[in-house]
Amino acid sequence: MVPAALRPAVGAIYRFARNADDFADEGPLSPEARLAALDGYERALDAIAAGTPPAESPFPQLAAAIRRHGLPLQLFRDLLSAFRQDVVTTRYPTFERVVDYCRRSANPIGRLMLELYGAHTEANGRASDAICTALQLINFWQDVELDFAKGRIYLPQEDLVRFHYSETELAKQQYNEHFVRLMEFEASRAREFFSRAVAELPPEDRRAMAPAEIMASIYRALLRRIELDKFRVFGKEYRLSKPEKAGRITAQLFKSFLNWPR
Repeated sequence: MVPAALRPAVGAIYRFARNADDFADEGPLSPEARLAALDGYERALDAIAAGTPPAESPFPQLAAAIRRHGLPLQLFRDLLSAFRQDVVTTRYPTFERVVDYCRRSANPIGRLMLELYGAHTEANGRASDAICTALQLINFWQDVELDFAKGRIYLPQEDLVRFHYSETELAKQQYNEHFVRLMEFEASRAREFFSRAVAELPPEDRRAMAPAEIMASIYRALLRRIELDKFRVFGKEYRLSKPEKAGRITAQLFKSFLNWPR
């Protein structure tokens, strides 16, 4: 669905973000080696800013995209900041700290896409941030087991206390009433961000925001599936099938088309 003229830039952004995220998450690297690799990407951004991008991929392609589309370097630096945080931070005391992580780990991607489409406005930026944060939260809530295996808990510590569900229970993957109530509360927070996005989105910008609305539609369906399954996320992977995704895409495109200005 991405216009052909934008595909090289999207590919370069994806490779930059994917590689950097893998430095923080994948393989047997030590924390020091992970941080060093991310520092290398930071220096590459400095070189791009100076007009001398490194020769290795994806930096020449990324530099071309940044130059052609006027992409803010700070958004890429925000991503690196979040990936560094994944290396050194394994617990989040409050929900506000989780949202701050989302601000740097997810929201920059939405804002970069708005820049590519020439659709960045303050209102669109706020709507995009809300959608991207909601998507990130849903990933956290469905990947509780996977993240714990990596030593991380994105469920706020204050909420674990509030709903009387301990880290020891999480380590044992204990599914009980306290866990369900905790997850219901966290799911409602993701939905609040979706509602915030709808409230922020100006009707005249429906065309530019259609891809984001498609992703939101798919993730709302995913969240609904998890809710109907009473948050039995241990030992289970929640995904929509290709036909289900196609149906969501078609329905959202039709809905968006009806709202596009004539």
